[in-house]
Amino acid sequence: MPSPVKPSEPFEPAESSDSHDPYVSFPSQESHESHEFQESDVSFASFDGTAIGCRRVGPGPPVVMVHGSGGGLHSWRPVAERLADRFDLWTPARRGYAPSGPGRRPKRFADEVADLGELTERIGRPVHLVGMSYGATVALHAAAAGLPIRSLVLWEPPLYAAGAELAPVVARFEELTARGDRRRADRLLAEEVARVPAAVLDLMAASDAADADSSDEQPAEPSEAPGWCRDLESMAADTPDVRRWSSITVPTLLMRGADTWQPMPETLDRLAAALPRVTLVTFPGQSHFAPSTAPDAVAAEIDRFLSADRPH
Repeated sequence: MPSPVKPSEPFEPAESSDSHDPYVSFPSQESHESHEFQESDVSFASFDGTAIGCRRVGPGPPVVMVHGSGGGLHSWRPVAERLADRFDLWTPARRGYAPSGPGRRPKRFADEVADLGELTERIGRPVHLVGMSYGATVALHAAAAGLPIRSLVLWEPPLYAAGAELAPVVARFEELTARGDRRRADRLLAEEVARVPAAVLDLMAASDAADADSSDEQPAEPSEAPGWCRDLESMAADTPDVRRWSSITVPTLLMRGADTWQPMPETLDRLAAALPRVTLVTFPGQSHFAPSTAPDAVAAEIDRFLSADRPH
């Protein structure tokens, strides 16, 4: 069961852009009158007081876009900027990822369902829920919990990465990140969580080494390790059983790349068989990273699916 969701405060006009508070209240609808669909940064306190930061842009039916592990407000941007003229897009930073707060530990999927419950309550009407990778798993949990969702859009939820077998990975990841050994920590995630093939890992390692040689003067990016660690906690407490998702009855678009490695393809085949109202779309020549590498194609498929639900 998800954590209880507190009653929400009503929408308030956004504070002036001169404010030094990084967490602003929800903007009024008038913020969408510009033809450029200027973004607004908003936030709210979730059920346990954790601040959840969110970006909003565009007019139309509300769409909430949930990022994956190691992501943030930027993750859906390549796709979102191709949809912002037709949909009211909300892209929250999940707990553990800046500018949102860290939240309590250990984290569970129910915590993130409650965060989405708070957000949809503030939006004030049912939403289309879109999730990428780990964010797609969050979206499945939200739909199963009965949040007010019109439809579900999923990009490759890694449902195979779940269960007690991940507990040692959590401990090892914490150890490596505490030592500042980012490369070995990333390798651990790729091997034990994403299950990236060895040949691809070697190519990634060579690319990372080249980037490191050319980035001596670059400022350090905010660490994604705290968010990753909390995601691993949720996955370790979850189950890989896909049959439980058969209770989800909203229309669902399940997307995948044709070149994504096992066990993702067989996992998604089983998920597609379990979901009662699913449309399965495969993108030729693409892998797990298609929302970044092929945003035109991904956005077009999302637009096609969501537009079918709009009145004509």
